[in-house]
Amino acid sequence: MTSTQMLLSTLMLIAGIGIPVMAAWNAGLGSRLSHPFAAVVVLCAIALVISLVILAFTRLPDLSSAPKIPPFYFLAGGLFILYIASITFAAPRIGLANAVFYVLLGQLISAAVIDHYGWWDTIQSPITAKRVIGILIMAVGVYLARKDVISALPPQA
Repeated sequence: MTSTQMLLSTLMLIAGIGIPVMAAWNAGLGSRLSHPFAAVVVLCAIALVISLVILAFTRLPDLSSAPKIPPFYFLAGGLFILYIASITFAAPRIGLANAVFYVLLGQLISAAVIDHYGWWDTIQSPITAKRVIGILIMAVGVYLARKDVISALPPQA
């Protein structure tokens, strides 16, 4: 593994550690605000401010090619909202670990398919028997690590 690969792997490990922390904090904020989408708005507003500050202190992008970018690339923001809103809503009800484990399982499956076909300019990496076995082992691990949690939702009438 090269030093660049090691650095990027470490960065992704740190990001992976941060995702459940963010989910727990935002779920707690949503509970305290009595509305998960209020917490989503706060999170997105803070993310926007931080992103603008970082942009201000780095090289600004050349936006002249923006009109040529396929529109679906901009829909990633909608998937960001889907993730943030769903984890903010689900974590207090099914448990943070369960919510993150199901997200992880979805990520494993979709990442393997996206890589297999090399969609959206990703590095193509075919799904092999070895890779399927690895994903299945991880899926079993995710299943075994999840915990049955009594729903915090009130009983349905």
